Amino acid sequence: MKVNAENGIEDWAISAAYYAKYFSVYALLSNLGVKSEIHDCTIALFAYLFRGSVSPGLVEGLRRSKRHRIETQYYTGEVGLDLGEMSVETNRFVLEMEKVLDGLNTRRIAELREKLKRDIGS
Repeated sequence: MKVNAENGIEDWAISAAYYAKYFSVYALLSNLGVKSEIHDCTIALFAYLFRGSVSPGLVEGLRRSKRHRIETQYYTGEVGLDLGEMSVETNRFVLEMEKVLDGLNTRRIAELREKLKRDIGS
């Protein structure tokens, strides 16, 4: 992401920023034993499971990154992002996911799995 941003390759920088965020959430869910490969489902599940544990702005940042990636990858419109700011935000997001992951213990993982079973089903 950083190399693309530094070289003005906006579409790839935006795409890399989104995937850095997405895969950090994917890794978090994997640690719970959850495999979700549909991006919208992964994001929704993350928002649902970690409501109250992460800020709503973090979830919205992930959704916004996904929209930006779609805009630049599939359409010709300029997104007009500050690539430096995007890089900083992405780094913050990934670090926050690392903190959440570090905060998981067997009890918390069991709670989150139970929440899934109770509210979504097995």
